[in-house]
Amino acid sequence: MANEMFCFQCEQTAGCAGCTGRAGVCGKTAAVANAQDDLTRALIGLSLDLAGQTPSDEQRRVMLEGLFTTVTNVSFDGVSVAALTSRVNALRTGASGTDCAASGEPLRLWTEDEDVRSLKSLILFGLRGMAAYAYHARMLGYLDEQVDAFFFEGLRAVGDREAGMEELLPVVMKVGEINLKCMALLDRANTGSYGVPTPTTVPLTVEKGPFIVVTGHDLKDLELLLEQTRDKGIHVYTHGEMLPAHAYPRLHAYPHLKGNFGTAWQNQQKEFADLPAPILFTTNCLMPPKPSYADRVFTTEVVAFPDVVHIGEDKDFTPVIEKALALGGYPTDQVFTGINGGTQVVTGFSHGAILSLADQVVEAVKSGAIRHFFLVAGCDGAKPGRNYYTDFVRQTPPDTVVLTLACGKYRFNDLDLGSIGGLPRLMDMGQCNDAYGAIQVAVALADAFGCGVNDLPLSYVLSWYEQKAVCILLTLLHLGIRNIRLGPSLPAFLSPNVLNYLVEQFGIAPITTPEADLNTLLS
Repeated sequence: MANEMFCFQCEQTAGCAGCTGRAGVCGKTAAVANAQDDLTRALIGLSLDLAGQTPSDEQRRVMLEGLFTTVTNVSFDGVSVAALTSRVNALRTGASGTDCAASGEPLRLWTEDEDVRSLKSLILFGLRGMAAYAYHARMLGYLDEQVDAFFFEGLRAVGDREAGMEELLPVVMKVGEINLKCMALLDRANTGSYGVPTPTTVPLTVEKGPFIVVTGHDLKDLELLLEQTRDKGIHVYTHGEMLPAHAYPRLHAYPHLKGNFGTAWQNQQKEFADLPAPILFTTNCLMPPKPSYADRVFTTEVVAFPDVVHIGEDKDFTPVIEKALALGGYPTDQVFTGINGGTQVVTGFSHGAILSLADQVVEAVKSGAIRHFFLVAGCDGAKPGRNYYTDFVRQTPPDTVVLTLACGKYRFNDLDLGSIGGLPRLMDMGQCNDAYGAIQVAVALADAFGCGVNDLPLSYVLSWYEQKAVCILLTLLHLGIRNIRLGPSLPAFLSPNVLNYLVEQFGIAPITTPEADLNTLLS
């Protein structure tokens, strides 16, 4: 039925089982959820139609847009989703005979055998997350034909009605393999466009006068806005996963890129409520705007909300600029703090920056100054239990280093953990896609010590929320990384058999308590 939905792709899903009924926990209505299922059907049909063929550039682009649109907290507008579905269907050849017009009916995937459904969900959700990274790289002019081709290959596996566990498990692992290439592509795109990130202190104070807040992940959108606001007396502040932009030299060079506003993405409705400035939404990690401030919200790219002004492909941000000038900003400087009371944060410890200090790091390990590294990374969210990550970081011993990335860091990135041998104990490596950088650091350390990655004094304590975390997890598994701690809860789409396989093959375990997990990981 059109007024009923099923969705279990994110960590906050109702009852750790699935959102049903008229709306999801994220705020997505049943109508939007079903429109996204229709879009998924169309994308699967397109991939089946093109079996044995090379997709055109237009088909490759619409595939990325379609998969990205269905990531959690990207599009809440059924009209725009339906329009995208029409674009996909217009590019279909019809060769597969797949019916994509069954609006409101459950996606066939949701009713399959639970193990098949689990593996196909890992593939589909991993592809959705990877599409976000490929999309951002494409916006900067960087493409990879092998990466683009795999979206079609992966969806053909999802649409294969005869595929069982033996056929699907290799595809699941290939998602991780190809996502590594995709993250490397985006790393080249970002550094090639904006320079290698360097450690940068970012204030949380908002200066008086007109300003704009930019949230999401898309660095190209930020660059275009900075260009259009140059010399207009408007300051620009990052929010959420846009924070690492300050560490890129070519973006940092804009004098009116002033600092970072706000804390975790799930606090937007509270923090944006009385903001005397417009907010530009560029990608996911978004909350549906409340009516009280919806007139100050602008969307672009695949982001969409009903009755919110959308900036199209021309990227003319004039409406955003005019709104900033009309609202005027704060009359005096406003000193804000992070969740733990800090007034500034540091970002920019990219793999390039860390590896430039490789000799210093290796010496600190050999001398015993650094006993252990923890990668405490991943997504944030509102669900109870996420304070675990703050408590875990607070309790890490003074002879350990915490590497972090993605939006989960807002739980603790304003903490001052001190330093070891001139190195800060807490190093923010950037956005979620910068998990590639963490992998490069791990590989370099393993080479330096002549051991395998799993033999390093390095532990992975991850939080997940949406589909980009899924593809990153699959990449870590592809690399053979074991004993990952995952929380705050395990994915609802994992069947008991698939979960047992991951536990047996890779030692994945749920988080317990900071004290118990630290004791285990340091033993």
